[in-house]
Amino acid sequence: MLASLHARDVALIHDASIEPADGLTVLTGETGTGKTALLSAVKLAVGERADATSVREGADALEVEALFYTGPDDLDGTVVRRRLSADGRGRATIDGSLASVRELAERIGSTVDLCGQHEHQRLLSPATHVELVDAWAGDAASEALAAYRAALDHARAAAEELEEVRALMHASDERLADAEFVLRRIGEVNPREGEYEELREALPIAEHAEQLLQNAEAACEALSGDEGALDIVGEAHRLLEAASIHDKNLGAYADTLDDAIATIEDVARDLRSYCDRMDIDEEELVRMQMRYSAFQGLLRSFGPGMERVFERKAAAEAVVAAHMDGGERERAAREAVDAAEKALADAAAALDRVRKEAAPELCSSISKQMARLEMGSAEVELSFEPLPRSQWTAAGPSRVELLYRPAAGMAARPLKRIASGGEISRVMLAAKVVLGAADAVDTLVFDEVDAGVGGATAVALATVLADLARTHQVLVVTHLAQVAARAERHYVVQKTGDDMPETVIREVAGEERVHEIARMLSGDATEASLAHAREMLA
Repeated sequence: MLASLHARDVALIHDASIEPADGLTVLTGETGTGKTALLSAVKLAVGERADATSVREGADALEVEALFYTGPDDLDGTVVRRRLSADGRGRATIDGSLASVRELAERIGSTVDLCGQHEHQRLLSPATHVELVDAWAGDAASEALAAYRAALDHARAAAEELEEVRALMHASDERLADAEFVLRRIGEVNPREGEYEELREALPIAEHAEQLLQNAEAACEALSGDEGALDIVGEAHRLLEAASIHDKNLGAYADTLDDAIATIEDVARDLRSYCDRMDIDEEELVRMQMRYSAFQGLLRSFGPGMERVFERKAAAEAVVAAHMDGGERERAAREAVDAAEKALADAAAALDRVRKEAAPELCSSISKQMARLEMGSAEVELSFEPLPRSQWTAAGPSRVELLYRPAAGMAARPLKRIASGGEISRVMLAAKVVLGAADAVDTLVFDEVDAGVGGATAVALATVLADLARTHQVLVVTHLAQVAARAERHYVVQKTGDDMPETVIREVAGEERVHEIARMLSGDATEASLAHAREMLA
């Protein structure tokens, strides 16, 4: 839920704030005053893309700050800030931490539904209609769709495996000869996993064993031999400990040297063990050098790394095996494809079944809401057209389309062919009302939902929006007095100034609100329109 919004230098807005009600909030004003600029600020806050043209002329940057409550666990609210400079560079934060626009969309945008002209256009696209029935069917559709997509991915992987096996079987003689050469060449070295890395670490030690042994023995003697470090530090320790009887500060130094003596003894002991283990074996050194050289040859031929060498070996083995197994691998891959396609067909049928079972009730519920919106006997229905297997997508195995019947006796046809702009707005609103209980959206923002609406339809539209505001926070840009009169909170948008126009947004109540409703009714605050406005508000 949107608790507050502050916009600065967004389009015609210089500085404006609103605090929407929990239920229905309206924005009203003359045409061209910049009402949609505030909706642009909302879009920025929820993670929609923006460009520098949104920055107010003459300003260095725009800024939007909003407080959202994103769920029952969000007790303190979530603060979103979005800044976009005139040169197109932007920055966003969530609760003071830097965030990407994508994070804004995922965390905040998922709780806000922006229902403007773009949403109307989405409703005209059959590709989006399946989302309506899936939202209505809820968990049953989600589970069926997830199972279908998993089966589709498995079928694709099985088909790719079959194609790869067939390609290997029909490999040219030249490719087969190359694979046999690779296996023979790598087989001559017969490397094991990790051997090269072990050899690369051990070889320098073997090559410098004599020098390493000499240095280790000399260091051990310097530490623990006669007049070595242990003797010298031990004598210093004895002197300080004796003197500490008279000065405790010297005793602290003695304790420190005690630790040093223990460290020197440990190092000396480890060096003696190192020397005992050091083995100078010329034959082993030669063997290691030859082995390392063999590995270098493999890397030059098949590298750059050993992982690539093993990949080449595996690929060559697959080519050779495909020529030697008499088509067994192809038969197994074919069977895997058949099994995957059978599982996919079952998952597709299950998904279609869930959707078809949910469709009649969904369409009936939307049609009832359409009747409330003064659309008479107009109805919607969902058609399901099975697609050829080659056209199945992640959305499903059938083409799902919302059809519109203008009147009971007329044929249902695609919505985009016969519905007017006003009808599409009302169908969308009806769908929002019906799906309100099934979605995860807290806030609904409507722009131009009242296009082409008046009279009894306006009253019906206002009633439906008010009903929707019982379960959602609803923010509406409207020209209808009937809608404005039903709002819990009412903001008026005005444009001031000629040389540098500015959009001003202020909340109205009491007599101010009466005058605004009257203006919406008749264009002026006459005695008749004022009386009508008071009656509507009452």
